[in-house]
Formats: sequence, C-alpha cells, structure tokens
Amino acid sequence: MPQENKINLSIIIPVFNEKTFLIKLFEEIKTFFNDSKNEIIFIDDGSTDGSTNILKEIKEKKNYKFLLKIIKLDINSGKGKAIQTGIKNSVGEYVLLQDADLELDTRDAKEMYDMIKDNSEIKCIFGSRYLSGKLKKNNYFFNSVIGKLNSLIFNIFFAQSLSDVHCGLKILHRDVVEKIKLTVNDFGIEIDLASQVVRNNFYIYEFGVSYFFRSKSEGKKITWIDGLKSFYYLIKSRFFDNSVSTNLSILYSSIYMAFVGSHFGMGLGNTLFIIFFFIFGCIIGIHFKILTSSIIFISIFIGSLFSKGNGTTLAVIIFFVVGIFIARNVKLYFLKTKFNQYF
Repeated sequence: MPQENKINLSIIIPVFNEKTFLIKLFEEIKTFFNDSKNEIIFIDDGSTDGSTNILKEIKEKKNYKFLLKIIKLDINSGKGKAIQTGIKNSVGEYVLLQDADLELDTRDAKEMYDMIKDNSEIKCIFGSRYLSGKLKKNNYFFNSVIGKLNSLIFNIFFAQSLSDVHCGLKILHRDVVEKIKLTVNDFGIEIDLASQVVRNNFYIYEFGVSYFFRSKSEGKKITWIDGLKSFYYLIKSRFFDNSVSTNLSILYSSIYMAFVGSHFGMGLGNTLFIIFFFIFGCIIGIHFKILTSSIIFISIFIGSLFSKGNGTTLAVIIFFVVGIFIARNVKLYFLKTKFNQYF
C-alpha cells in the first residue's frame, strides 16, 4: 500500500548571504510549489548578513502547505557542500536544485518539474541559459565566454552536446540521485554532478530558461577565479576520477598516439604533432578499453606500411578512421555480454 505522506519533490536551495532575495524567492516558491507533497530544503551555508533570521521568520509564519526544512551549516563550506547536505536530507522522488539569488526564474523550475514527472523516460533535466527565446539579462561577456567554453570542453571529454553545464537549475529523478556520489564543495559541483550523471549512463535533457544576471555589488559570489578553477575540475573529472582500467587505457592510448604523432612534421611542428596526438590519445583511452584501443593501434600500424611520404600520412588517417569504426562496433557488440568490462 503506497504511503500517504510520500514526498514527490524536494527543492534544495543553498543560501549564503542572500537576505535581499529570500522573501521574494519564498513567495515565488509558494506560488508554484505550495503542495503538501513537496519539501523545500534551505541550506544556510554559514550566512552572516541576517539571512539566518529571515529563514527562521519564514518558517515560523507557517503560511505554506509544503514541508519546510532549514539546515544550518556553522561555517561557509561552499555551494557544493550545501547541495550535498541538502541531497542527504531529501526524500522526494525528484530533486530540484534552485539557486537563491533569483538569477533563474522559479516559473521555469515549475515547467521543468511538470515536464519530468509527466515523462517516465526522462530522469534528468538541466536548465540552459543559452537556449530558447526566453528573457535574458547578461552584460558580463567574460563569464559567458568561460561558461560556453567549459561546456564545449565538457562535450568533447564526455561525448555530450550540452549548451550550459554550469546552469544552477537542475532536476533529477531519485534513480539518478542514488547513483551519484558528489565530492566537490565549491562551484565546481556543476561539473562534478554533470560528469557523474553521464558516467552512470543517464541522458541529460536541456530546457531553455530565463536568466537575470546580477553584479558583484548585488551579491554575485562566483568570480573569474572560479571560472579558471572549472578547467581543473574538467580535467579531474575526465582524466582522474576513473576506474583503474580506464586510467590504464588512457595511458596506453596516449603513449601510442604520441608515438604516431612523432612521425609527422619536423622541429617545432613535430613537437606540436606529438602533443596533439597525445591529447587525442587520452580521449581515445576514455572511450575504449585496452583491447578495443589495440584495434585502433594495429589499424594505424597497418596504414603506416602503405606508400611513402605524404601517401603514408593519408594511409594512416584512413586506417585510423577504419580502426575507430571497427573498435566502436566491437565495443557495442560486447556491451551486451558479460565481457563488456574488457571492451
């Protein structure tokens, strides 16, 4: 018999010095999510501006239907830590991540929730500030460039096609929440979360959302330093947070691809070819284990035996493409068998 008090939706809202926006945010939450089957979890991440008192006053009024939880962290530990704490204390079938600063529209959050609960095939939706014709306000060119560049790098590393990996508005089914193990405590949480969703073979849908950028004087927390740190998290999540077999595959493929690159160009050009092929080899190692990667290596070697001079270069490229094709099909075949971990 189903539980009558089952929670359908948990909304997790990290808060750090957001007293200017909390009352308005709460009114919007009541407008769109005022249901006894929902729970709202505010994580007060060591606020010092009076946000703590405002949250207490909001809870004491009891003019809402949903379950309201306020969790206080004694010291500021970062957005990632706040989200991790919220997830651990959530019980909803769906978990929605919502920022407290009103840069993102709560109405869009409601649309995303309606969309995911009405389609059992969708387990994860990310908001995107770069999709759709919704209202935008963003006059910080550098932040936008970094965000789009990071999304591009993420797509290359993880074979995805996301437009906005950093958007703070996301909704996940409990199936996804139970698979991921978040570890990043700061703003790198967005990359950590997205990479783990992909690693666990969940498809990420995107939904265009409105965006109203606020300046540093208005309380903006993220800085250009966080933008640069995100490159570190991209590298870490793709090349270090792997199984031992994947790391061995990366090492193996990067070495033989660097060796292949050493046969191209001369002087500085030769060095650049080695570096490029080494990086490309790292990406190959991510997607192919040692056995399937060896198919690519053997194919390249066979191509190098054909012709001379520029003809060898063309032959290597052709046989490389053939090797990728064969390795991919072998991998797809063995994914359906008990030997999939080797391919």
